[in-house]
Amino acid sequence: MVRGRRTGRGFHAVRGRSRRSIATAPTTSTADAGFKPGDHFEPLMDAAAVRERAGDLPSEPGVYQFLAGGSAADAERGSADGGDGDAGGATAGDGVERVLYVGKAVDLRSRVRSYADPRSERIRRMVAEAETVDVAVTDTETQALLLEANLIKRHRPRYNVRLKDDKSYPLVELTDHEFPRITITRDPEPGATVFGPFTDKGRLETVVKAVRETYGLRGCSDHKFANRDRPCLDHDIGLCSAPCVPETDVDAAGYLDDARAVERFFEGETGSLADPLRREMEAAAADQNFERAANLRDRLDAVEALHGEGSAAVAAEGRHEDPDPDRERTVDVLGAVVEGERATVARLHSEDGKLVDRDRHTLDAPEGERSGAVLAAFLTQYYAERELPDAVVCSDHPDDADVEAWLAGEGVDLRVPGAGREATLVDLALKNARRRERRDDEGRALAEALSLDCRRVERIEGFDVSHAQGKAAVGSDVTFVDGSADKSGYRRRKLTDENDDYANMRELVRWRADRAVEGRDDRPDPDLLLIDGGEGQLGAARDALAAAGWDRPAVALAKEEELVVTPTGVYDWPEDVGHLHLLQRVRDEAHRFAVQYHQTLRDDVSTVLDDVPGIGPETRKRLLRRFGSVENVRAATREELESVEGVGSATASTLAERL
Repeated sequence: MVRGRRTGRGFHAVRGRSRRSIATAPTTSTADAGFKPGDHFEPLMDAAAVRERAGDLPSEPGVYQFLAGGSAADAERGSADGGDGDAGGATAGDGVERVLYVGKAVDLRSRVRSYADPRSERIRRMVAEAETVDVAVTDTETQALLLEANLIKRHRPRYNVRLKDDKSYPLVELTDHEFPRITITRDPEPGATVFGPFTDKGRLETVVKAVRETYGLRGCSDHKFANRDRPCLDHDIGLCSAPCVPETDVDAAGYLDDARAVERFFEGETGSLADPLRREMEAAAADQNFERAANLRDRLDAVEALHGEGSAAVAAEGRHEDPDPDRERTVDVLGAVVEGERATVARLHSEDGKLVDRDRHTLDAPEGERSGAVLAAFLTQYYAERELPDAVVCSDHPDDADVEAWLAGEGVDLRVPGAGREATLVDLALKNARRRERRDDEGRALAEALSLDCRRVERIEGFDVSHAQGKAAVGSDVTFVDGSADKSGYRRRKLTDENDDYANMRELVRWRADRAVEGRDDRPDPDLLLIDGGEGQLGAARDALAAAGWDRPAVALAKEEELVVTPTGVYDWPEDVGHLHLLQRVRDEAHRFAVQYHQTLRDDVSTVLDDVPGIGPETRKRLLRRFGSVENVRAATREELESVEGVGSATASTLAERL
């Protein structure tokens, strides 16, 4: 099991020891020098330096990171332009390290030493850029595999193959507070003690619940903890000792002792949680409370199996109910195609011999990567949040023996067919991977029409604001991926109540940009920002981007005439072109989402209507939806008021008198 603390610049896992780091003296940055293949210069980390520093590393499993540090020139440039929050290869300002490459190893010393003689031009360039090698020791090869997938998703290193649309593995964190909080997370807060990663989120939730029932640790946010005046439901059902309120008289020292017992459990001391559960299960069985005993038995099984992820991995589930336990019920067929620095993996999913689902996934792949490396990266990153099938059929062998071993440990049969029905399915998957769908063409056409620095527009974020004469001002931020709405990427925000569309848009975009630059937004940077409005709204958005130092292209789409406004001109595209339709879908969805939130917020705001006799909550909502604001209700005629359901002549007269 990996244990560590989240620091301000990232997650550094350790196991009962300090984080190890090896570094060379800073020299000229390759980013400053504009390094290209074939260039000759004094590298930051040469072969001798790699061999020397590798000798300091343990011959144990773990994960290593090649890091590039910010030079003085970098820092000067970063202070001038606000820096860049992209850890995937952008220049890091103020001396902040950025991750170039993440890898795993059975033997850290041997693996890092091998980079003294890189086998490819790409890896040679990566080593030449690196100033530091950072390592994290793990208990097993499987834990190294999972931690590597997590770090790739978090840092998006330039030289790794990266799945663009997936999540990382879950972690458990214990916060650094007087009364620590235990939660399951993918983005630990600074200072927290972190355990994981784990593959089975359902099992992990069961274990954390058992932990809280046994030791009474809180799971609430700091805001809720600080503002409670009485115990919450978690205390009533036995999940929390309620240290937030004086009446429970929770001893701080005793609470910390319990937190340390929880730490020991996640460090591998299973008995610190299993033993109390077993005693409680036996007591329940002795009292003939068999339902309670069975529940405790299931929790005990989850607790004892948790640390098995590190050695024997997780046994395949779902087969024990089948009358034929050896029969494969679910099979995934994967076909991978690499085109330049972009790779596509098509997945065909079958259940009980029937093809029931298919999808396509895009990956960033350093130029020259083979399909086998793409498949290896896809397998670990894709199945982070998904149940593994009984078998995986691939178009090529994954370029990673550890991935194959992990799948075998999970009970998954990995095959590369040469002929037969499965070979036919692989061919079908490859055809799907090569297929250019209509919306894929839209993204390519849009990039070309706007002269963007990308082959196709894959991710678009759309922005709009909504308010009623400056009241209940809100902003929406919607995400589209490959032409379709990705609601997991939707965000909304209350804005400063101001009757100024430009100021509202400036505030909204500045909020998004600041989060991106500071690394507080878990979404990838979009290829394009779309502003609902015209030249004024676009100017406000660009001002916000410049102030935050977030370098993202932005355009606006004005209503009525459907003109596309850019910093360099205005486009009047034919109404039947696909890339205009793409922008319209994003614009309309941003508008819908903003209006929906505005109406919700407005309906929840107390108004002077609450003091009018005969006006209940539902009638108030109808009046505001009909007229938009209290001012408009005040200006309405009695006939107009009576047209609203629930408002009769008497109520209309009362409204006219009171308002």
